[in-house]
Amino acid sequence: MSPLQDSYRHQGQRRALARELRLRGIHDERVLQALATVPRHLFFAPAFEAHAYQDKAFPIGEGQTISQPYTVAYQTQLLDLQPTDRVLEVGTGSGYQCAVLLQLTPHVDSIEFNEVLFARTRQLLATLGAGGAGLHCGDGSVGLPDRAPFDAILVTAGAPGLPPALLRQLRVGGRLVIPVGDSQTQRMVRVTREGAEAFVREEFEEFRFVPLLGAGGWRS
Repeated sequence: MSPLQDSYRHQGQRRALARELRLRGIHDERVLQALATVPRHLFFAPAFEAHAYQDKAFPIGEGQTISQPYTVAYQTQLLDLQPTDRVLEVGTGSGYQCAVLLQLTPHVDSIEFNEVLFARTRQLLATLGAGGAGLHCGDGSVGLPDRAPFDAILVTAGAPGLPPALLRQLRVGGRLVIPVGDSQTQRMVRVTREGAEAFVREEFEEFRFVPLLGAGGWRS
């Protein structure tokens, strides 16, 4: 990440945010350090910078939001990433979650459905020095079969069910973290692939996400 426009005040705000997230149950120190490192305010328009280190989601245009820091930390913690893991993020959005993932592993692919957001975020991540991810524009609900298999897949939009294509693109031992439910609320789900046709499903807290669009999600 570029240190430009990242003041001591911003850094202190991130450390305070990390302490708040720890109190809320985020215990993975690597995840907390990632959120304490990535300058979230640089993913906001300057007029809205005051909202950057509040633990809340915020609109970014195109009907999308930058996720609440707790949600970012929660999903990332469930992935249990290792530095060599290959990760697919479905829903690049603002690029903030992608930047957090890059703090934990350099092997990140991210796919965005919305062409306007894709173009904006690709430029932003490059400007911030976080352009190491493979960025793609397309239907993330069908994954990236040409880049599979993945050790971890993270979906940042609510799905009506588990997209079969994403399950097939997990390596044995790989984890899919995805919010599943209706258009109002979703339950966070982690699926671990234990064999060619063997999957273990775990369910966690409820959240609210924008809908996952595409063939394996809500039809656009």
